[in-house]
Amino acid sequence: MRPLILIAATDDAERLRAALTLAAAQAALGGAATVFLQLDAVALLRQPVEGPRDAAHRAAGLPDLATLIDEARALGVRLIACQSGLALARMEVGDLPSGVTTGGPVELLRDMSDDARLSFV
Repeated sequence: MRPLILIAATDDAERLRAALTLAAAQAALGGAATVFLQLDAVALLRQPVEGPRDAAHRAAGLPDLATLIDEARALGVRLIACQSGLALARMEVGDLPSGVTTGGPVELLRDMSDDARLSFV
């Protein structure tokens, strides 16, 4: 299975939720998955992580955003917060949820395999 890399570039929690859901599905099927949160998207990781539609998702029996992050990480999804995004959100590495690493687009592209699928959400 080709590796999947999803880039969340806005502070839209529903787009991040979609990226995490797809990445978790990829990982559950045995494939490698990475979600790269670029610039404004990094602010969505501020603790406590909360999405504006979390209550609606919980009412429908779906995980809230924080739980979805934890579940994706447990499946082996790699979450990377853009270093510039940390600065933009006035956050420190210690402000990120457990297991989220930091990096930049150059590193992401440098480490990407030739057969990886790259998509913006």
